[in-house]
Amino acid sequence: MIPLYDLMLQAQNGGALDVMAKQFGLAQKQANDAIAALMPAFSEGLKRSTANPYDFGSFLKALYSGDYAKYFDDMTKAFTPKGIEEGNDLLGQFFGSKEVSRAVAAQAAQMTGIGQEIYKQMLPVVASTLMGGLLKQSFAPFFAAMQPDTDNPFAAAMRQWMEATGMAKKPEPQTNPFNNPFTQAFFGTGSDKKPAENPFLDNPFAKAFTDMMTAMGGKSPEAPADDKATPADSLTQLVTTMFDTGIEMQKDYQKSIEGIFDTMSKASSTRSPEPDKKPD
Repeated sequence: MIPLYDLMLQAQNGGALDVMAKQFGLAQKQANDAIAALMPAFSEGLKRSTANPYDFGSFLKALYSGDYAKYFDDMTKAFTPKGIEEGNDLLGQFFGSKEVSRAVAAQAAQMTGIGQEIYKQMLPVVASTLMGGLLKQSFAPFFAAMQPDTDNPFAAAMRQWMEATGMAKKPEPQTNPFNNPFTQAFFGTGSDKKPAENPFLDNPFAKAFTDMMTAMGGKSPEAPADDKATPADSLTQLVTTMFDTGIEMQKDYQKSIEGIFDTMSKASSTRSPEPDKKPD
């Protein structure tokens, strides 16, 4: 699995730094420092927002149902009103509130000396671009594996697995990746059946999905050392691998970012629920 920092730099066919530098009037090194300073926050936000099976499933649905790949291929589209709006929606999902978004911008500004206002404008762009990169680099092989005519290395294994479990004899080509028994079993879509109450404990297909995704990340699934460990433990390992920053930051800075999420999470738990609002 490609780390978030490396993934971000691969956007725009490797021209992400040039695009960001030009858009915000920064030197290329400043643009690189700005992206690096934001990666711990996105890593932490993504991990926390997918920490349980339900949220992870919601993340997968949002990932594939959105049209985010265009932002990864052409970052200039992320600066359009629609791109900014979708980026802010993602920030709301990853960070949870405007307060976290603002605190992240302030912390990154203090770390790099780049203006906080630039970071506020940069955050939604990075969010939509990263989401597009995750779709193209991380999950596209899974959906490609559902097609019978593909060179994807996971396709044959997926077809054999489906045949072995009796889910299908000969998979038919699908125009809709959710219109097949595997994704229906995991997401509960395309059928009248309700999804399992806990997809990672009650649904063996969800566990197989986790194992496959772990394999896609370049690591073989590890058997739980504890007999009481659940498939959700595999999810934790998977999420940690998927959203690794790929860079080493100062420990104090990393702790400050984690502290932002901890503080805001405690504060939100003591407040009355409010309608969702988009972060800046």
